[in-house]
Amino acid sequence: MNILAVFRSRAQALSCLSRIRAAGVCAAAVSTPREANVGCGISLRFPERDLLRVRRALAGMNCSAFVGFFRMDICGGRTYVRPL
Repeated sequence: MNILAVFRSRAQALSCLSRIRAAGVCAAAVSTPREANVGCGISLRFPERDLLRVRRALAGMNCSAFVGFFRMDICGGRTYVRPL
């Protein structure tokens, strides 16, 4: 299962992506799924097992465009997104 860290700013998302990759997390920048109801944002997708490591990496950053964490499930070709 994957987790999305959702942002409203591309620049902040990419800055955070660099930070969490430096922390050893395998993450990717992806378009925020419509199901998250955030508008046209950008998200960082990473494995659920790395959630604590991502939270720690982002704790020291000023991410005013950060919306929150969402759990992303894909079942039968449909994407389901739920806030954590």
